[in-house]
Amino acid sequence: MSDDEAFDSAAVFAGEDVDGSRVPCVFGSPGRYAQGEGVLDHLGRYLSILPSRRAAVLISEGGQVRLGERITDSLNRVGIEMVVEMFGGECSISEIDRVTGALRKTSGAVDCVIAVGGGKCLDAGKCIASRLSIPIVVCPTIASTDAPTSALSIVYTDEGAFSGIEFFPQNPSLVVVDTRVIADAPVRYLVAGMGDAVSTYYEARTCFRNPNARTALGGRVTLAANAIAQLCAETIYDHGSEAAAALERGEVSEAVERVVEANTLLSGVGFESGGLAAAHAVATALTIIPEVHASVLHGEMVAIGVLTQLVLEKDVDEYERALALFKKLGLPVRLGEIGLDADRDAEALKTVASVAVGIPIIGNEPFEVTAGDIHAAMLEVDGHA
Repeated sequence: MSDDEAFDSAAVFAGEDVDGSRVPCVFGSPGRYAQGEGVLDHLGRYLSILPSRRAAVLISEGGQVRLGERITDSLNRVGIEMVVEMFGGECSISEIDRVTGALRKTSGAVDCVIAVGGGKCLDAGKCIASRLSIPIVVCPTIASTDAPTSALSIVYTDEGAFSGIEFFPQNPSLVVVDTRVIADAPVRYLVAGMGDAVSTYYEARTCFRNPNARTALGGRVTLAANAIAQLCAETIYDHGSEAAAALERGEVSEAVERVVEANTLLSGVGFESGGLAAAHAVATALTIIPEVHASVLHGEMVAIGVLTQLVLEKDVDEYERALALFKKLGLPVRLGEIGLDADRDAEALKTVASVAVGIPIIGNEPFEVTAGDIHAAMLEVDGHA
């Protein structure tokens, strides 16, 4: 795909259908997913499925210090040449263009991009690989989001404000998740990922029940995606607390393995093929408040969004269930826990509600949602918790 050519999955699968019942169910997933303690040491061998002979590695300076030698050794063992590009920290157009330009100028073409890091590094890697028309290999170092498996990237300005979303024709060719690397990161990241993972079920359930809802792939929800989304949430309900406790002890237990898979694979496939709704609309809108954007992780904002969505949907039982889990995990359940005050920040919260109602995924709710509805639901969440 060329730099100025935007891919639109919705236009491919549902662009010309007037009758919504003719829109197909669509399912997407990564080509291969490998997870386990120490799998990063075998990355070179895994690349044989592409295959690759000269790979570009996008990684932060800190990531290079921690993991660079392991990646280099793994690729060297199978004779794969490597070009390293340091990630500047922001998935912005200028950073994407900078790395793309640098790789185009190397003496000899690279045949894949290996992105190693957190969500922004992985998303930038996808954009770069798309511009170079080569496969993307994703190696997450935290399990705080479901970005690794998806065929889309969230793009920001150089200052870190949300700018837009880029969609791609294919999901990553290979996702490699080393659970020892995940375990070495702060526990807060795994817990935030659990908030994001739990939302996967509630949003996919809403989209599955609404025949007019559309997923990020532009189609309707498959049975498979809905089942995966439900399994994702149930895994967190069953093993989330145990996994967090294990990471506090520095252990990679079976509970950790299950939760990492839920946060990464199940949530990734579940959100992309299952659809998003009010929870992510609220979470995205919260990023307009600079203090929240700077200090609160995505999954922590999504936790507030989940509770808000369940209030909107009047699902008291699931609201109480999610609330109890979030409290146990230490996820935010009140506005004060993300730095907001209902009285002091009254106007900012009204703005958040206005932004949320303008985000297209809010239309996946099976009833009309107004800015007033969202504002009232957020205040109810704050008062109830």
